[in-house]
Amino acid sequence: MNRDALAAAIDHTVLGPETTIADVERVLDDASEYGMNACIPPCYVAEAAEYAPDVTLATVVGFPHGQHHPAVKRAEAEQAWDDGADELDVVLNVGRLKNGEHDAVRDDIEGVVAATPLPVKVIVETALLTDAEKHAAGKLTTEAGADYLKTSTGFADGGATVPDVELLAEYLPVKASGGIGTADEALAMLDAGAERIGASSGVEILEDYD
Repeated sequence: MNRDALAAAIDHTVLGPETTIADVERVLDDASEYGMNACIPPCYVAEAAEYAPDVTLATVVGFPHGQHHPAVKRAEAEQAWDDGADELDVVLNVGRLKNGEHDAVRDDIEGVVAATPLPVKVIVETALLTDAEKHAAGKLTTEAGADYLKTSTGFADGGATVPDVELLAEYLPVKASGGIGTADEALAMLDAGAERIGASSGVEILEDYD
């Protein structure tokens, strides 16, 4: 993989609770310069779309715990689309999954998928799941019509691992996210079957790759 291809696979991310518009603009500047995508908080999407129209812009829905009411998630998705987002990363309701409420989990994701024409990545928070629950999440996400599975929000203990990427890749393309800070770590995830990398250290990964 050459550097440009690696850059195009990275969603350069800023999602912390103290994120300001200046932080978002720095991420967008980096993404534009290095050829990356960006993943930012929903409150800044309209400003970001105007500031950096050349950057593929992802934002989050139901973030970070996934326990928003399904109608709120749908409304968030619609607002993000109206504001200029290109992709949506929605958090699966882990509590309902763990309680065996599979229909509710599937319906929740289906609502977001149906709300806009945008690609939807479903964050399953693998660090909180058993392998059986990861398989269930993969199956339900596929049935709901989403486009990607994503490993982590970055706000739970633990992030992306090679075994989790391999497991999720049995179902859908994977965005590996959480704790990826070097080129070797990013390439290991891609080798395991990931197609996208979510990282706050996108510049460091690319400079490490050089």
